[in-house]
Amino acid sequence: MKLYLVQHAKAASEQEDPRRSLTEAGRKESEKAAAFARPLNLCVGCIWHSSKRRAAQTAEILAEAVTSKEGSVAREALGPNDDVTPVARELGAAEKDVMIVGHLPFLSRLASLLLTGSESGDTVTFRNAGIVCVERGEDGRWHICWVVTPDILG
Repeated sequence: MKLYLVQHAKAASEQEDPRRSLTEAGRKESEKAAAFARPLNLCVGCIWHSSKRRAAQTAEILAEAVTSKEGSVAREALGPNDDVTPVARELGAAEKDVMIVGHLPFLSRLASLLLTGSESGDTVTFRNAGIVCVERGEDGRWHICWVVTPDILG
């Protein structure tokens, strides 16, 4: 089972836009990530995102490049400071690949918990609109497969 973790793209400040929509640069970052993902023919059971506008917009752009059987779905418990344990438990039992578009520090804590068994210790450095692919092996342990960030893509 593969899990794709995506930090939302750059968003406007709360002063500029109380809803924190993606900036033009954020849209371009998301489009770069989608362009990278498209030829990989990624197929996931669903794309989960938080209810925050910046995560939903990033997920919508990625959904155009990633095949998702259930589409892009807003989920509770994916906020920046939410507990990662229930999500990690659910992913441990999942059979279909999943993409999660979310926030820091949630994504960092989730990746650390899956990879090391502890939420602390920044195991992976996330970047706006970057994609981190981890895979659960037959032994139940998670491993990093690859990481791509918009700045790498040029």
